[in-house]
Amino acid sequence: MKQQDQNTAVAPSASEPISHEPISHEPISHDRGVSAVSRAIGDLRRGVPVVLRNGQSILIVAAAENGYSAMAKLAATLDGDITCAVTATRAEVLGLKQDGVTPVLIKTNNPFSATDIDCIIDDTIAVGETPTLSGANANAFESSAVDLVRVARLLPAALLRTSDGAAEAIAAREDFLIVDVQDIDHYRAASENFLDALVEVDIPLAGAEIASMSAFRPADGGKPHLAIVVGKPDPSMPVLARLHSECFTGDLLGSLRCDCGDQLRGAIEAITQAGGGVLLYLAQEGRGIGLINKLRAYKLQDSGFDTIDANERLGFDADERVYTPAAAMLKKLGFNSIRLMTNNPTKVAALSAHGIVVTDRVPHAFPANGHNEHYLRTKADRGGHIL
Repeated sequence: MKQQDQNTAVAPSASEPISHEPISHEPISHDRGVSAVSRAIGDLRRGVPVVLRNGQSILIVAAAENGYSAMAKLAATLDGDITCAVTATRAEVLGLKQDGVTPVLIKTNNPFSATDIDCIIDDTIAVGETPTLSGANANAFESSAVDLVRVARLLPAALLRTSDGAAEAIAAREDFLIVDVQDIDHYRAASENFLDALVEVDIPLAGAEIASMSAFRPADGGKPHLAIVVGKPDPSMPVLARLHSECFTGDLLGSLRCDCGDQLRGAIEAITQAGGGVLLYLAQEGRGIGLINKLRAYKLQDSGFDTIDANERLGFDADERVYTPAAAMLKKLGFNSIRLMTNNPTKVAALSAHGIVVTDRVPHAFPANGHNEHYLRTKADRGGHIL
């Protein structure tokens, strides 16, 4: 693939208006399963358990992140042992890694105590500091419980209690929501797809006075992604484009721990100089793990872990971002061919896999600032970024 410096970009035509599909304002339809997961996410975040159902099998699930209070709510519902399922990467931190990459079910010889729960969610714990805990590979149903907590952007550790009762009866008695296992995949698919843009408005920016913004809400009703079109780019030509994952600390506060703020403002400047283009502002904070977990990862980085190790130590993947929404947004805007401003080859491959033609990778790097050298070096050495 040909690489081309952003300053030599061919300026798109500024004489023709952008010709993207009209914005639809049809009512949004809600899939029942997607709605169930959406409501369950709110309950899990508030410390309220939910009923996870797989045919006739039932698990009562709570987020371990909510600590002993969540376990106490489980203990008040039914008889039976309480266990905890975590991702394989988190189990390795706890010294409980099993074969493969499947989640691990954690047990203890005695009922879980507050200390046990604290150990499971403690990001500072070292291998070997959990002598009272043991682990075994989780089954598919138990793994789904971890997945449910994970889509809530909580630490991927699920407190579990099995039940032989009817899901409807338990849910009615305890006032818990019911989620079917297959609903989790439906929800994840909905979060990556759009019904349409909700609004488009002109919004002059510093350095880009001719610009418009469109908001795209995912079909799961979650946080919207934004498209900023600068100038009047010609959709018949490869448009200069940037995919930018939101970074509250870098973009808004000017944090020096990353290069995100430089990349955001630099992209708008480069697109303006090129005569027009598009910047997608994706709601995928912290490489997809969310702001709170990103701050937890920052604490681990202060202890010597790099970006990738910090995410995995919390139980997440090194990078949990997805680019299906970006491809869908570009297509909605009428841009099927782009020149992508990025140092990350993964973005090029992902967009190409979703039908977007990437004619060039345009380098988009900025000097270190005295605080982010290790961050940038990890991007290059372990993340495959071309810096």
